[in-house]
Amino acid sequence: MNTFFTRNRSKFAAHMESGDFAVFFAGSAPKSTADAHYSFLQNKNFYYLTGCKQEHFILTLHKNDTSVETTLYIEKPDYDIEKWIGRKLTREQAKDISGIDNIHFLSAFESNMTRFIYDNKIKRILLDLEKLDWNAHDADSDRFARDILKRYPFIQILTAHPILSQLRMIKDSFEIEQIEKAVEMTKDGLDAILKILKPDVFEYQLDATFSHSIRMAGADGISFPTIAASGEDGVILHYVENAKPMKDGDLVLLDLGAQYQQYAADISRTYPVGGRFSERQKTLYNSVLKAQNAVIDAIKPGFLFEDLNKVCQESLFNSLKEIGLIEKKEELSKYYYHGVSHHLGLDVHDLGNRTGALEPGMVLTVEPGLYVAEENIGIRIEEDVLVTEEGNRVLSIGIPKTVEEIEAVMSGK
Repeated sequence: MNTFFTRNRSKFAAHMESGDFAVFFAGSAPKSTADAHYSFLQNKNFYYLTGCKQEHFILTLHKNDTSVETTLYIEKPDYDIEKWIGRKLTREQAKDISGIDNIHFLSAFESNMTRFIYDNKIKRILLDLEKLDWNAHDADSDRFARDILKRYPFIQILTAHPILSQLRMIKDSFEIEQIEKAVEMTKDGLDAILKILKPDVFEYQLDATFSHSIRMAGADGISFPTIAASGEDGVILHYVENAKPMKDGDLVLLDLGAQYQQYAADISRTYPVGGRFSERQKTLYNSVLKAQNAVIDAIKPGFLFEDLNKVCQESLFNSLKEIGLIEKKEELSKYYYHGVSHHLGLDVHDLGNRTGALEPGMVLTVEPGLYVAEENIGIRIEEDVLVTEEGNRVLSIGIPKTVEEIEAVMSGK
């Protein structure tokens, strides 16, 4: 596997200029309360470049005219600590995972940085400086940037995030295999849900059934908090309470995914709690399905990402106008109020541009929806789709989604 991570570092280094220095941090789990911490979530850019899933590690790359010097800093194994919190990676294990020969302990990082800056006359340092929110908490890279500028004001700090975003947007065969495995586990989890889905079952039981199924299959866990929204809560895009019993005659909207080897699946299905759709539910459901098929048909290299949502909106508008729910296009936003697609990969909402032409190797979600609050109906259908040289391939093709398929499965046929 380390050839994949070695290749990723080489692709990143190709965007560096001679003399550039890059630093990446694995991150750490924040404190929750007392002496407890939240579960550690690996910085996905660090994982993309190293394959390591441990806290506190640091990666550095220095590019000169002829080569790239790569160093991985790891925690020093200490039995007195390990017997409380678990084993640390040895140098040999870190080397085997990452493909990096030059391994140091974290205690050497600051002194090595000082000497490196002095000896190599470093003028530019690239850091993963991603801010999605003005008030977002500072990451290790933000704090390091301040420290560098305080000590070495002549050094220019640049963000490496756009480079990594561009690289991660195009998946290679190894990544596609991991996503396909995550999708397969997600299908199994949905199959398990359908076996217990009936009136008076609680939403959290669907949530628990899914988590149990994918973990038993070998998944890392869920790729994001499971949404099991029935009845009136189906119109809430990120409903995660999953707290109430489901009613006969209602729909339940499921948005969920397994994570496998750090790669995510993201699938949505909408099922009738009682096993059969009403005629009204069927009409609205088929409107969503028609829009999804139109978007999938449009996916091919060269098609503009931003035009996918236009295809979706046009299809939904025509369907809703035909049944008399709306008359004008501007009314559509009352019933459809999100985009139809995002990139998928190491993150559920993966890095990548949401403008410009589609390219082979991109993995996208296609998730149209309709949310009719006055009728307590929320419907979303989501597939994971690979852009290929010829067009596209639906990675989640085996998960039942037509009215007829769903009702047949739920009736035991």
